[in-house]
Amino acid sequence: VGGSVKRGVEIAFMGTGVTDAVVEVGIFKPQLVAQDVLGAGEIGYIATGLKDIQQVRVGDTITRRTGAAEKPLAGFVIPQPKVFAGLYPVQGDEFPLLREAVARLQLNDASLVAKPEQSEALGQGFSCGFLGMLHLEIVQERLRREYDLDLVVTAPSVRYQVKLTNGTRQEIRTPTEFPDPSQIAAISEPLVEADIMTPAQSLGSVFELMQRHEAELLGQEYLRSGRTLLKYRLPLRELVVDLYDKLKSATSGFGSLSYELTSWREADVVKLSVAINHEPVAALSIIVPRTEAEAEGRRIVERLKDVMPRQQFSVPLQAAVGGTVVARETLPALRKNVTGHLYGGDVTRKRKLLEKQKKGKKRLAARGSVIIPPEVYLKVLKR
Repeated sequence: VGGSVKRGVEIAFMGTGVTDAVVEVGIFKPQLVAQDVLGAGEIGYIATGLKDIQQVRVGDTITRRTGAAEKPLAGFVIPQPKVFAGLYPVQGDEFPLLREAVARLQLNDASLVAKPEQSEALGQGFSCGFLGMLHLEIVQERLRREYDLDLVVTAPSVRYQVKLTNGTRQEIRTPTEFPDPSQIAAISEPLVEADIMTPAQSLGSVFELMQRHEAELLGQEYLRSGRTLLKYRLPLRELVVDLYDKLKSATSGFGSLSYELTSWREADVVKLSVAINHEPVAALSIIVPRTEAEAEGRRIVERLKDVMPRQQFSVPLQAAVGGTVVARETLPALRKNVTGHLYGGDVTRKRKLLEKQKKGKKRLAARGSVIIPPEVYLKVLKR
């Protein structure tokens, strides 16, 4: 835009506030060729001593540290993630490869936010922030194709703003960060405005679908060639899981959706906790609207009943909101035929053996612990 830069000059990145000295400047021929000075309008490179690539953002404005520009060029905004999900390798020993792959993706994708996370269920992985569901799908597919990584992607979630009773505000992204309900004064969730393009013959199905997802119709516009543009306002949490897939089904693949984060509103959401044999399992907790807590809890415990290995004693599977159990299933005990070797005699012999087995299972249930295999978490958490 103006000015020049040369070796030894102190420069500053106006978007991130990082400063450093220029080690070398040059141009491409196409190899790197060092030059004495790089002027405005020339295409080249600036080498610095920065060690962390995250300190430099694509689109930022570079200026001299002394005699700096008054303001950066317009149009640069550090991307803010809107959807959060966990990425974990199916094979635990592939975490170093995943760490290297995520670091390389961040070199050319400044909007990908990732921080290491340790899950008691899935081991080491990354808690990642994405611009939307399409961004999540692209990152997952690139990791699979370019690095041959088989991943577990946990159910996407959004961030909430919590106002506590002591007046402080807190931002939460995962169920583990959810504060005690007695300390919560109010919770706010993000809202989006979505534009949906659909064929006119699919309007009824789209109206019904959006009504189920708490969407408010703002307007509609009839376009040429039999297409209709619908404008909706809805919670981001309703959009991030499977709304796009359902829209494609409702419109026979002809519908399209784009959205933009607009505002926040107060939300009635709760933390749904899961307990196996009366022991809470933090890795299976999720944040859901209060009205959907019972249905979602029933879905989780029924899924657990199908995938959990049976024990020597019956295992209660519970989903609870606070101290209230909203759904429960019982995993039946493995039963051994203890009377199979009997070949006659009084029926009291069989009854005695069965009573002895019953007492033994009761003692085992009181003292026994349930070890949850990793594949159980994979089948319940995987999106």
